[in-house]
Amino acid sequence: MKNLWTKWTGIALVKRILVGLILGAILGVAAPGATSIAILGDVFVGALKAIAPLLVFFLVISSLCNAGKSHGGVIKTVVALYMFSTVLAAVIAVFASMIFPVQMTLTNAAADATAPQGIVEVLNNLLLNVVANPISSLVNANYVGILTWAILLGLAFRGAGDTTKKALADIADGTSLVVSWIINLAPFGIFGLVFNTVSTNGLDIFTTYGKLLALLVGCMLFIYFVTNPILVYWCIRQNPYPLILHCLKKSAITAFFTRSSAANIPVNMKACEEMGLDRDTYSVTIPLGATINMDGAAITITVMTMATAFTLGIHVDIPTAIILSLLAALSACGASGVAGGSLLLIPMACSLFGISDDISMQVVAVGFIIGVIQDSVETALNSSSDLLLSASAEFRQWRLEGKKITF
Repeated sequence: MKNLWTKWTGIALVKRILVGLILGAILGVAAPGATSIAILGDVFVGALKAIAPLLVFFLVISSLCNAGKSHGGVIKTVVALYMFSTVLAAVIAVFASMIFPVQMTLTNAAADATAPQGIVEVLNNLLLNVVANPISSLVNANYVGILTWAILLGLAFRGAGDTTKKALADIADGTSLVVSWIINLAPFGIFGLVFNTVSTNGLDIFTTYGKLLALLVGCMLFIYFVTNPILVYWCIRQNPYPLILHCLKKSAITAFFTRSSAANIPVNMKACEEMGLDRDTYSVTIPLGATINMDGAAITITVMTMATAFTLGIHVDIPTAIILSLLAALSACGASGVAGGSLLLIPMACSLFGISDDISMQVVAVGFIIGVIQDSVETALNSSSDLLLSASAEFRQWRLEGKKITF
C-alpha cells in the first residue's frame, strides 16, 4: 500500500488532475445517469472546507508565536496589492460594460434570498464577524473571526515557554500534513466535480446568456493576464508571465472546480510552501486574501449592475460609474460576510440607480443560473490572485535583499 501511494504521489499533481478532468467530462457525456460518481467531488470539497479553518487557525498562531522577526513590511505590501487590484477590477468592469453594453431578459422568479440593504449592513456584518466566538468561527468557517482570534492568540503566546511553542508548531505541521494527503486525492475529487457539472448542466446558458458570460469572463481574464502582470512586474522587475502561469496551474484549476475560496486555502498554502515562501507570512496573507482580495466579486457586482441599468434604459454617467466602482470594491471585500456572496450584493449596487429590489433580485436569479460558469471563473481569479500577489510581494522583498527569485 505504501509503495502504491509513493508511485501515486510521484506523478505530477497537475497531470493527475488533468486525467481526472478528462475522464469526468467523458463519463458526464457518456453516462450522465451514474450520479453516484458525484459523491467523490462532494467528499473532496467537504474535506478541504473542513480542514481549512483548522489549518489557518493553527498556522497563524504558530507562525506569530514562533516568529523571530517582523514580516509586517511584506504583509503591508500584500494588503496594498489586494485592495488596489480589487478597485482596479471594478473600474475595468465599468468601462468594459460601457464599451460592450449588454442587456438581459429578466426572469419572473426572483431568488429566494435576502440581500443586504446597504453598505452599512455589509460593514456591520463584517465587524460582527471579527468579534464572533472563536469556536463558532471555526465551525462556520468565518475566516475574518478565525484570523482575528488566531492573531491575538499568536501574539499572546509569544511569551509562552518553548514547550508550548513547540507543541503549537507540531500541531500546525500535523495539520499541514493532513492537508497534503487531501490534496493528493484531488484528481478523484476533480473527476467527481467535472462529472457532476457536465451531466447536470446543459449548454443553454451559453446561448441565452452568452454575451453576459463573455463580458464577465472577459473582464476576469483581462485582470489576470493584463493588469495583474503589471503589478507582478512592479514587484519582481522581470517577466511576470512565468509566475502568472505557475500560479494559474497550481491554484486556479482546483479553485475553478471547487468554486470555493475557502476550500482552496490549503491548496494555495501548499503552493507557497513549494515555492519556498516564508510560512510566517503566507499563513496570514493567503486566508486574508480569501476575505479581501475579491477582484472577481467586484467584476460580477459591477457588470451585473451595469447590465441591469442598460436593460432598463438608464443612462450611466462617469461620476456615477466611479461611485459604483468604489462601492463594488468595498462591497466585494465584505462579500465573505454575507450569505450568498457577491450575487446578493447586486441589489445594493442597483440602488445607486434607483432600481427596485423586485427588479434587482431578478438579476440575482440570473446570476444563479449562470453561476456554474461565472462563479467558477470568479473563484479561480480570486484564489489564484491570492497566491500570485502573496508570492509577488515576498519576491519583491527578495529582490530588494539581492536574493535570487526562484519558484
